[in-house]
Amino acid sequence: MFPTRLEEVQREVSAALAEAIAAQPSAPLRDAMGYAAQGGKRLRAFLVLESAALFGIPAAQAMPAAAGVEALHAYSLVHDDLPCMDDDDLRRGQPTVHVKWDEATAVLAGDALQTLAFELCADPALGDHRIDLVLALARASGAAGMVHGQMLDIAAETAAAPLTLAEITRLQDGKTGALISFAAQAGAILAGADRAPLAAYAGALGLAFQIADDILDVVGSEETAGKRLHKDAGAGKATFVSLLGLEGARRRAADLVAEAEAALAPYGEKAETLRAAARYVIARDR
Repeated sequence: MFPTRLEEVQREVSAALAEAIAAQPSAPLRDAMGYAAQGGKRLRAFLVLESAALFGIPAAQAMPAAAGVEALHAYSLVHDDLPCMDDDDLRRGQPTVHVKWDEATAVLAGDALQTLAFELCADPALGDHRIDLVLALARASGAAGMVHGQMLDIAAETAAAPLTLAEITRLQDGKTGALISFAAQAGAILAGADRAPLAAYAGALGLAFQIADDILDVVGSEETAGKRLHKDAGAGKATFVSLLGLEGARRRAADLVAEAEAALAPYGEKAETLRAAARYVIARDR
């Protein structure tokens, strides 16, 4: 059920996002935006739609928010790949935006995807609580969330000593976890409901996701992952694997998945696909 549902989300959200990008007026910018937004797991969009379903919100109504979070995620990858950041030349199996075009186009495409995300999350179709959704996205993606985590990551590259486990956890709670947390809570936000169970679920899920990424960076295949691997080790950066060991990292990720599943108890069987999503994040190969 979960793989089928994830594939459905990938198709539907990709179509919605492509439609929103196609409506933009500037051809070179529009092409770069569409290129940056193609592909990917669409896990964040999945979390938006499935969390909305818990509260009886139809997928069609929640779709602008699902497309919006993917637009914002795409922007973050475009900027993260820039030479002044991680300096990557491969993303989702394709040349990164600044390699295919140039740095200026990549910066502007990222900027445009970011603002498109907020435009989508302000869509009247999302209902009376859409301003709460916009506020949550701003907090998750800005100086107290994802961008904060990215800044900590850059600072770690020149730190006198490798980060501790607590410091890495704090960094990844922002860089990776904040946007995942927003996506998982989106349904409760749109419904004006208690966010606490989904916030607990998302906190464990986001950290498990990052630990799985660190594991894949060690044991994964670049061809399957669609991006460069082993960069952290080459740069001497501390990761969950370097601090916990490979098996220790796997155990910690499994424990976090169990925490995530337990947090969904208030929703009963309605949350089964979200439980499956938690299991997926540590079983994936890319």
